[in-house]
Amino acid sequence: MNQSEVDKYLADIEADSFRDHIATVDQSGKRIWMYPKKPKGPYTNARTYLSWFFLAFLFGMPWIKVGGEPLLLFNVLERRFILFGLHFAPQDFYLFVLAMLIMIIFIALFTVVFGRLFCGWICPQTVFMEMVFRKIEYWIEGDANAQRRLDKAPWTREKIIKKVGKQIIFFAIAVLVANTFLAYIIGIDEVIKIATEPVEEHLGGFIAMLLFSGAFYGVFSVLREQVCVTICPYGRLQGVLLDQDSLVVAYDFQRGEPRGKYRRPKAGQEPDPTQLALGDCIDCKLCVQVCPTGIDIRNGTQLECVNCTACMDACDEVMEKIDRPKELIRYDSYNGIVSGERKIFTPRAIAYSVVLFLLVGLEVFLFTNRSDVDTLLLRTPGMLFQEVDEKTISNLYNYHLTNKTGEALPVNFSLVGEYGGIRLVGNESPEVPPNGEVEGALFIDMPKSELDGNKTTIRVQVISGETVVDEVKTNFFGPVK
Repeated sequence: MNQSEVDKYLADIEADSFRDHIATVDQSGKRIWMYPKKPKGPYTNARTYLSWFFLAFLFGMPWIKVGGEPLLLFNVLERRFILFGLHFAPQDFYLFVLAMLIMIIFIALFTVVFGRLFCGWICPQTVFMEMVFRKIEYWIEGDANAQRRLDKAPWTREKIIKKVGKQIIFFAIAVLVANTFLAYIIGIDEVIKIATEPVEEHLGGFIAMLLFSGAFYGVFSVLREQVCVTICPYGRLQGVLLDQDSLVVAYDFQRGEPRGKYRRPKAGQEPDPTQLALGDCIDCKLCVQVCPTGIDIRNGTQLECVNCTACMDACDEVMEKIDRPKELIRYDSYNGIVSGERKIFTPRAIAYSVVLFLLVGLEVFLFTNRSDVDTLLLRTPGMLFQEVDEKTISNLYNYHLTNKTGEALPVNFSLVGEYGGIRLVGNESPEVPPNGEVEGALFIDMPKSELDGNKTTIRVQVISGETVVDEVKTNFFGPVK
């Protein structure tokens, strides 16, 4: 195609009415139910294998325990968090905030470079919808045309069995997904108790299980692709993050246009001149038929596209049959199609990478300097300093220790420096329970000669065994010199 033909093609695309509405809603506002044709090909196979790994990870992780504790736990109710065996407390919230910021920057960088690749390959919504629920639908009702015929057919015994059976299986899987989701929040042991013990003993947990099951059933049985098209905000971000160098599932209009029906020449005959003038696209519309969101990828990048690669497999199969090069629809950028130049590290991508690198460095620094015990040491309100003798001043403090490990920690307190001492109220060294807290009181004694006026900054170490697990600063008050 020359430049004038490219400009005409792009002008026709921009003028098309598909820009005014999404593919799953008609002009009256009524939803168009999607019947995507079953895809097949190397990209679909690769996504299938990856989905098996993802599902095995998702369903298997709650059962894996280290030292009697789950490998992953996000218990917001009891404020317990475990990430690959590492315990986190609410005091570590700043690490999660920074991690969320890193994830946002990473998503922005990933989208700028690779488009919506995440959605098509590892997004839980796509994995469950296309690799679990859709495959069950194909198994029970058949391919797209068979599903259409079944929906239009009168209610017979066969239709009732298929429709009811499908919904029962859908709900059973939704219950399994909901229980797995809860296992990441409250632990698999609690989920088993809720599922096996009388309802009245775990009424709140049972209601939560029903609510989550109903939500997942509604998402995968009713909403389906609408989650990706209208609910998920990530699709809307494409308009801000994508540029002409972003890799997306793209139609090569340079090769494909002008499109037209393919007619294979008979043996011994010269090809039809009108066929020679056409591009490689034979307008079979298989790319549209396999699309789970109903778009025509030949219209260019659209927010409904989840980069599932179904159209790529369908088009490659057709190109192979008519002896033309594959990858008419492929992963490429707009500039890559127009000029053949692919730029991954654009100025935007480099800027995002620098910010991401700095944030990751800060996260690593904060994480490596994180203590196993969080200590709060405050002077007891309303208490003045006490003179133990002519040379010694004493202050009373309250301490609060939080154990961020899965083991009980016996602890002692020690002043940093050669002077002064610590006396525990009760004379017993505290033991902080696993993932628990302990409170108490202690006296700190300091020689008058070591005080800097009426307020002196001192440092106190918290020691478990021979390891200093935390160190805090506090103020020590004495008489005015």
